[in-house]
Amino acid sequence: MNKIHFLIFLLGCFTASFSQDVNEAQQFWNSLQNLCGKSFEGTLELPVDDEQFGGKRLVMHVRYCSDSIIKIPFFVGDDRSRTWVLTYKDNRIILKHDHRHEDGSEDKITQYGGSTTNTGQQGIQVFPADEETKKMIPAASTNVWWITVDDTTFTYNLRRLGTPRVFKVVMDITKPVENPEAPWGWEDN
Repeated sequence: MNKIHFLIFLLGCFTASFSQDVNEAQQFWNSLQNLCGKSFEGTLELPVDDEQFGGKRLVMHVRYCSDSIIKIPFFVGDDRSRTWVLTYKDNRIILKHDHRHEDGSEDKITQYGGSTTNTGQQGIQVFPADEETKKMIPAASTNVWWITVDDTTFTYNLRRLGTPRVFKVVMDITKPVENPEAPWGWEDN
């Protein structure tokens, strides 16, 4: 093998390994993009006896998608106050929680969340609480959220490290359901 072919080979190996590392966040993002416009019903797996979420119909609607933002309203029964907002920037993903009142105004506790610290994996992204969250909700400073997605399920998870607080919702993405009405604070156009 001559020097030029060897250099091309090395460049190809480097590019493949670099793009593979960077691609996992993008692959995760693409999986979410494939769900855009669809809604899915799910179940609360943990905690099993939660008063706020237990026994209520849980629906997520992947309502808005762009190259850098995905908004997923999460409905708990008739409560349309929650939207998970994911932002893709510099091969990282940011998760924020947009909470609204019925009149559309922002809740006092909103826009909390965290950012991935690396490119994660194709099927899972992990979001430790950010500094803004720590200032807004001191007890949530040890929160770690993670989202998984594969061919059959989407899960939204929360663990507050150092406490028994754990939360897990599992959505069946093999069976889309009818899209719900607009979440609070959205124009339904």
